[in-house]
Amino acid sequence: MRRSNKFRDRLHEIIFEADTPMGKLFDLALLVMILLSVVVVMLESVESYRKEWSWLFEILEWIFTILFSLEYMLRIVTVKKPWKYIFSFYGIIDLLSTIPKYVSLILIDSHNLAVLRALRLLRIFRILKIARYIGASNRLLLALKSSRAKIAVFLLFVLILCIILGTIMYMIEGAENGFTSIPRSVYWAIVTLTTVGYGDIAPVTALGQLIASAIMILGYAIIAIPTGIVGSEMMNAKIHTNKLNICLF
Repeated sequence: MRRSNKFRDRLHEIIFEADTPMGKLFDLALLVMILLSVVVVMLESVESYRKEWSWLFEILEWIFTILFSLEYMLRIVTVKKPWKYIFSFYGIIDLLSTIPKYVSLILIDSHNLAVLRALRLLRIFRILKIARYIGASNRLLLALKSSRAKIAVFLLFVLILCIILGTIMYMIEGAENGFTSIPRSVYWAIVTLTTVGYGDIAPVTALGQLIASAIMILGYAIIAIPTGIVGSEMMNAKIHTNKLNICLF
């Protein structure tokens, strides 16, 4: 029993600890395997490759699935609180990375969901010891949460503006120039305002082109507004954090 516990502790150290040489080697090998499995899924979606190498893709996908399944089971066996791991963020991602191929036996093409394995690359934060940047990401999340009301009002204003501009363009251009309805015209206004510009609808009249030019210029200004809102909140969060650190020390 003691030898069994010692073996389990050793496996736990290799699988969950990235500070040891074996643990780092295991994690690096895991990341390489994840990258290769995602590449295989991507290549399989190319029709010419799929026709010629479908048998190879099938074999490789089953190999990756079996290896990830074994790794997932080892994580459950070696951890002290299995249910805590199973329902954790990484535990759910690990499970999602193993089941697509099994589900594909029932649902056709669901194995393409194996690209979810790319989420497992988040473990690189632990391997490369860049967890210190998590503080910055937490400040960003706090800034987004603090500015959600301002951003919601801003988005509502943009939506109303797009409805008004779309209606105006519908009245000016008309169905003969592609603006067949107000919803379609609002779609054009959103596409133009966000500077995407698919080009599937374009104004023909001089007045319509003038308004379109104004909307395009306005689009650049609108993009900067959410950035300013979030940036201001991040600065406030940073100042608050610095004050808290000063009080603690």
